Amino acid sequence: MRNTRLVGVVFILLSAVGYGSGPLFAKWIYPTGFDWLDLLAWRHMLAAIILSLAVLIVPAGRRALRTIDRSSALRALAVGALFTANASTYFASLTWIDASLAGLMTYSYPAIVAVLSIFFAHAPSGWRPWAALAIATTGVVLGVGGISAGREPALIGLVLGVASPIIYSCYIILAARMGGESKRGTGAKGGGGLSPLVAVPLGLIGTSLGVFAVRIMLGRVLLPLPIPDLALIPVLGVATIAGILPIGAFYIGAQRLGAARAAIVSTVEPVYTIIAASIIFSERLTLIQLLGGVLILGAVLVAEWDALRPPRAARAKGRRGG
Repeated sequence: MRNTRLVGVVFILLSAVGYGSGPLFAKWIYPTGFDWLDLLAWRHMLAAIILSLAVLIVPAGRRALRTIDRSSALRALAVGALFTANASTYFASLTWIDASLAGLMTYSYPAIVAVLSIFFAHAPSGWRPWAALAIATTGVVLGVGGISAGREPALIGLVLGVASPIIYSCYIILAARMGGESKRGTGAKGGGGLSPLVAVPLGLIGTSLGVFAVRIMLGRVLLPLPIPDLALIPVLGVATIAGILPIGAFYIGAQRLGAARAAIVSTVEPVYTIIAASIIFSERLTLIQLLGGVLILGAVLVAEWDALRPPRAARAKGRRGG
């Protein structure tokens, strides 16, 4: 049990690093003429192609593909398509509201996931996860920070900003249920969920189709702009490090931790992004942001201390009958 949770924490931390790398790659990509819709199209299209080819090459991947039925495949595609709505509403909201406000609204998703898990998934038990949720939420507010008080945000921007974490929370719950999670336990306990070797590539294909649908609805040409030479490596980074890695790692981690706990641990993402941006791009890191980062890391320790504590401490508790 402890090892399962520890593996889950490691995968969610990898996922957070991957997702948190996306804005860093974007800093190199956008000056070359790409916009967010071109980047989303290339990100998910390349990720789907690369991962699908890898799964077809690996014997375990081919075996997993042979076991999936049509309804499960369609469900994975649909869940992947839902991810498009989350990304689209987030990026569209930035047209009307500040990035810091959009970030704060986005990171309300762990609380939303925790509430949804009570009704549709495996709700966290005990006081630790709920205390960690409160600490992490406070940390995110401090870490993202910097909201301008001088400009009243537009209503459409607020609506889109609120919609994004709600959609993402629904995506997390649906993906967790696809991975075998139920009200009785996590996917790792229940078994019977879709293998990551099938669920993740199909989800990426569904997201790619969703992005193309958004392009058509917005009156854009179906295919994105060709990748400029200067953007090739960053775009590949977005597709792999910020695409395949975080989506796959979150699915695997959530199977072991449950959707709610996974969402709490993933709040380390803005900490990583802020620190990495301060190192790579010399962006200023404020004391308030550092305090927010400490609170978020503390929240992860509170939520997953049983899995993260040293083995000696775990054995001592076992001898005491705890």
